[in-house]
Amino acid sequence: MENSKAILKVPGTMEIRPAEMPVLRDEDVLIKVEYVGICGSDVHGFESGPFIPPKDPNQEIGLGHECAGTVVGIGSKVKKFQIGDKVNIEPGVPCGKCRFCLEGKYNICPDVDFMATQPNYKGALTKYLSHPESFTYKLPDNMDTMEGALVEPAAVGIHAALLAGVTPGKKIVILGAGCIGLMTLQACKTMGAAEIVVVDVLKKRLEMAKKLGAMEVIDSSEADTVTECKRILGELGADIVFETAGVQVTAKLTPQIVMRGGKIMIVGTIPGETPIDFLKINREVSIQTVFRYANCYLTTIEAISSGKFDVKSMVTNIYGYEEVQKAFEESINNKKDIIKGVIKIAD
Repeated sequence: MENSKAILKVPGTMEIRPAEMPVLRDEDVLIKVEYVGICGSDVHGFESGPFIPPKDPNQEIGLGHECAGTVVGIGSKVKKFQIGDKVNIEPGVPCGKCRFCLEGKYNICPDVDFMATQPNYKGALTKYLSHPESFTYKLPDNMDTMEGALVEPAAVGIHAALLAGVTPGKKIVILGAGCIGLMTLQACKTMGAAEIVVVDVLKKRLEMAKKLGAMEVIDSSEADTVTECKRILGELGADIVFETAGVQVTAKLTPQIVMRGGKIMIVGTIPGETPIDFLKINREVSIQTVFRYANCYLTTIEAISSGKFDVKSMVTNIYGYEEVQKAFEESINNKKDIIKGVIKIAD
């Protein structure tokens, strides 16, 4: 078996290089990668470099963390997997020893080794990778590896909805209809919510939101978001407002949309400072940030396998491994047309 990997040579330029086969430790599985999803953080990394730059300027930077494939090797202590199993991976491997890990909040472990970021910047855009058995998941027979790769962003939506306490009867606004916004929409639907309003400026995304179950959509380039949300949901506003766009302009809108005693869930990664008028939410409104996910993969896999959660319809662009440069360039330049892009590494 010969390996290679796609590396960020400099911001804006990817390069496929030969690579050593991964070291297979006793508790690891060796995976032939088949699909890798293109995340917004990957696009940011391609355009500007990682959110957290490496200390060593010569550090090799890999991209990609949403991936699935087939097991082609197992370590001597691996018990759950066999050669030929279809699997995906949870890309963050925590320390397992700190307070946060022991409390089950391993997503906020300060020493987590998350793919394509510090400390190792190991990306999933490679033909073969090794991963710990404990953070690898077997896919059901009725799920393919493209769907398996999209479990990762779907888990973000499910984690956000669980933290928010979504239940039937809740009135919900989702600001942003990109991949994570649409995953959050589906998570809320899966948990029984029906009154869901989705806001964006791109028509293709809003059309997808309607297809995936939004009660109403708002094009904020054509209508006032706050006025429309209250027209649809009532003057009290929304029980829960999810910010998934990751921009200050939408974050600033959240206090004007949420009702008294409601929740604001900051799911997007918002750069810089966002001024919040706390007087507007001085009625026991909660603000909570959402960071990745924890203990959600099995639930997410079941939701997709059962047909309650449709990730495949969101894939608008499929690129070959050799088209990795094109994939990232189009992710930047064709945002109005791309909802979710994936890179096919192998069959």
